[in-house]
Amino acid sequence: MTMFAKVDKRLTRLFRRLDSALTSTDEHVNLLHQAWLDRRGQKIAPDPEPFLSPSSEAACAGLVLRAEPDNHYRLVSGLAAAKDLLGSCPGEGHLEKAADKRGAVRLRSLMRFVEQTGEPIIGCFTTRPAPNTFVDAELYVAPLSSDGRTIDAFLAAANMRQVVTQGRRFVPHWRRPHPLLFALEGSRVFGERLAAELELPISPLEERSFEDGEKKCRPLADVCGRDVFVVSGLERDASESVHDRLLKLLFFIATLKTNGAARVTAIAPYLPYMRKDRQTKAQDPLTAAYVARFFETAGTDCLITIETHNLAAFQNAFRCRAINLVAYEAFASHFAKRILNQDVTVVSPDLGGAKRAEMFRERLETRLRRPVGLAFMEKQRSQGIVSGDLFAGDVGDRFVIILDDLISSGTTMLRAAKACAERGAKEIHLCATHAVFSKPAAADLSAAFIDGIVVSDTIALAEPYRSDRRIAVIPVAHFFAEAAAQAYEAGAE
Repeated sequence: MTMFAKVDKRLTRLFRRLDSALTSTDEHVNLLHQAWLDRRGQKIAPDPEPFLSPSSEAACAGLVLRAEPDNHYRLVSGLAAAKDLLGSCPGEGHLEKAADKRGAVRLRSLMRFVEQTGEPIIGCFTTRPAPNTFVDAELYVAPLSSDGRTIDAFLAAANMRQVVTQGRRFVPHWRRPHPLLFALEGSRVFGERLAAELELPISPLEERSFEDGEKKCRPLADVCGRDVFVVSGLERDASESVHDRLLKLLFFIATLKTNGAARVTAIAPYLPYMRKDRQTKAQDPLTAAYVARFFETAGTDCLITIETHNLAAFQNAFRCRAINLVAYEAFASHFAKRILNQDVTVVSPDLGGAKRAEMFRERLETRLRRPVGLAFMEKQRSQGIVSGDLFAGDVGDRFVIILDDLISSGTTMLRAAKACAERGAKEIHLCATHAVFSKPAAADLSAAFIDGIVVSDTIALAEPYRSDRRIAVIPVAHFFAEAAAQAYEAGAE
């Protein structure tokens, strides 16, 4: 449950979300919270002493802080774990001495909030410690009580994930008034990266859920006569289905138009239903075309996405301007640093992706300045069952990159990777723009012969994938920023 409607407005400047649902993307934080719940029992809060033990759940990832007079706080355990959030903390662990003042302010603000509510909370925020570098963070704080009556200590943990972006290739030039940028719930992290690239602030909006399941989303900035960008990923997450997020975005676009927005550009890092672009069985739906009509009916002037499943079908489905980006250049740059002098083959896991594989192969070949091989595998899918064994191309003793638009269950990639391993591939790496990663994917992608997995940040990774050291996440917000700026310039002419 998002708590912004109930908290001091100062907290909204420090956190993009406050969540009382207490489900972190870091398994260590989840285990720490479960330990807090187990020890709380019927008391106001657990005793801090068990969490100070070197063998406790807090020993590696947790912090314990004690409240002192005059609203001061002292770190009594977890100095190493606090380093990413607070930097160094001299002066016997006093929070006001922390090197990272912004981190200390966030931690102090959450502790004061928890002291008032008596319940644990997770605060989510993004920082930019250096140019082209972002840190996505979750800060967990829970109350502790030495006497079982008053809150006099706190259990905390910080989950920090650094993302390095590409250097900016353009400088936006906005006419006055500048465009407005909105990021819907669930897409705030990507929205903040895009905002930094576009040099635009994220405009405020209100999202409400009602008891009957209906939702309302409205802008809190005046949109009349303005150009508007709306960012919303449309993948399923822990709180919303694909349908929830799609309908919410469509309603918000229509709301913008109802209130006089001049032009609305929808930015959908992941656009669902694009795989169903033709009839393969009698009376099949053409869902990709239907989604296009929904966007047009809502009043969308331009839609920007990346790596749609079938480019020709995507372009034919939309009557409004529709822009499809690709991340091949960023992927090629990533792999060129790791291939060194090895022979390379790019593999398409099915014939339908042959053009995609060829485009990426050309970019990689340009980067490496030497030939790159190409291979294909046959794939047939019927009633959820994948079959086909034909394989064309040389992968023996080579660095293999298996490229697809997305990884969902992982079945397609696993089949191709297994075929490459059987044919003597030296290294096998999977590469896809969208990390959909449905539940079965965890088992399929854990195969020992898969050496690495490269995806973009269009979809936020959840556990167990966030902790998988084989997975590299390539940022793509700068591609969207450049396309959005160009669409704005074209619309303003």
